[in-house]
Amino acid sequence: MAKNSDEYDAIIMGGGHNGLVCGAYLAQAGLRVRIVEKRAILGGAAVTEEFHPGFRNSVYSYAVSLLNPKVIAELALHEHGLKILPLGVNGWKRFIPLDPTSHFAIPVDRDKAIELFDRHCPGDGKAFIEFNRRLSIAAEALRSIVLDTPPNIGGDLKSIIRAAFLGNKLRKLDSDSRAELIKLMTMSVADYLNEFFGGEALKGNLGYSATVGNMQSVCSGGSAYVLLHHVFGEVNGVKGLWGQAIGGMGAITAAMAAAARRYGAEISTGTGVRELLTEGKRASGVVLDDGTIVRSPIVVSNLNPRLLFTKLVDVSLLPQEFARRMSNWRCASGVFRMNVALSELPQFSSVGLESTSNYRAAAVVTAPSLAYLDQAFDEAKRGGIASRPIIEMQIPSIQDRSLAPDGAHVASLFCQFFAYEQADGRTWDEIEEQVADHIIDHMTEFAPNFKRAVVARQLKSPLSIERDLGMVHGDIFHGQLHLDQIFSMRPAPGYADYRAPVRGLYMCGSGTHPGGGVTGAPGRNAAREILRDLKPWRRLTAALSDGARADLA
Repeated sequence: MAKNSDEYDAIIMGGGHNGLVCGAYLAQAGLRVRIVEKRAILGGAAVTEEFHPGFRNSVYSYAVSLLNPKVIAELALHEHGLKILPLGVNGWKRFIPLDPTSHFAIPVDRDKAIELFDRHCPGDGKAFIEFNRRLSIAAEALRSIVLDTPPNIGGDLKSIIRAAFLGNKLRKLDSDSRAELIKLMTMSVADYLNEFFGGEALKGNLGYSATVGNMQSVCSGGSAYVLLHHVFGEVNGVKGLWGQAIGGMGAITAAMAAAARRYGAEISTGTGVRELLTEGKRASGVVLDDGTIVRSPIVVSNLNPRLLFTKLVDVSLLPQEFARRMSNWRCASGVFRMNVALSELPQFSSVGLESTSNYRAAAVVTAPSLAYLDQAFDEAKRGGIASRPIIEMQIPSIQDRSLAPDGAHVASLFCQFFAYEQADGRTWDEIEEQVADHIIDHMTEFAPNFKRAVVARQLKSPLSIERDLGMVHGDIFHGQLHLDQIFSMRPAPGYADYRAPVRGLYMCGSGTHPGGGVTGAPGRNAAREILRDLKPWRRLTAALSDGARADLA
């Protein structure tokens, strides 16, 4: 039986980072906000947990770069304990094992990197300068529209104004830069990188960024965009840099929750939403899992759009074409996440002990070539599991000693490609441990002591990720970042402005622009549109202090 509850100005479904950001901005503007989270802990994919006595780590997302600096500043996240350190403390950005006896390492220092690239393949150093220049221009263009509301295709006057404003931004690019942006949006990452480089290891390293969370061949058109998506961020004002949050990714969402509470938001855990309530085809509240009715004229979803519109919203309220698109919203990442407790640090056989100590602070990535990346995808697509997986390993306890006991460490392993459904019909409940052994054995090929150093492990298959977080098919982006599912097409034509077809229902999750990653941008953008609808516009000015009058267009 349903139980009555208090009324609120806005209800946020989902206490992941975008839900917390949206709720914080709305509360900052003076709204009475309630954030409800199904899990017992807040944070969604950005959480830190103890998975073995004395060992803590980021469970799902594991590195930070895309978190928008305006979100950090406007919500004063540093005042709530957020501290981010850059990766590569010992001078190396990435360490790529090529085989048990050789490797390819990328230094943080740009001049050293260029020299190394030329030594590995003559001409690649010079090519990297030009590649980096072009990519930086394209990344800056993307960075400039992250906090913009996309224009709706065939939309009203406001959408036309937004489109004109976007056009003005892009017109600032010269013709060559505009062409480069189009290439990055449409080309395969393999074709794009082949235009610049000859060295297979360098192309494998750069191509890896296009595979992260993206179950797509590096030879598929549009895959170059995912490379661009992973380089538009920054850490502590340094563009393109990646870092780690001290205390794990949960420190980010803990700071966001503290900011939301500071402004008066109420946050509940341990109960999700089972139904959207409507009155006269307008959202009027939600029914929680425990039967409690929570009333509000504004309901904001931080869920995957496919989950929201196929499970919680009455399909009769949705336009037929929109409902069809949501039922076919493509979700796939092919990600298997593992955290391991280590009794000792890995020793890579291709280098001496002294060098190993430096390289271990870098991201260790098994991506020796584009062909290797393509084979991993092809095998997973046909059979379900890559025989030679792509693994990114980071050891955050090197910088953050709070994560593990003295003398011990924790490592994050982000592994691809592993399909949600297996060709032989086996379930992930049946094969999860076997796949974990497969991944550990693969890393042990390059670091012979790795397997014996593992004293405990935490496993998150695509099915586990779906069960834990509501990420359909384990898609960490809440929908694949393909050309027909980004910007004005995200999540559907005519609904890219964070407003759903049901009046009073909004979307603030990664299934909206600018997409996946721990950015906070969808939450901020959705809050701006909600406040704009509420009027007077001074509420928006109070909530978003950046003074970006163009946002009001």
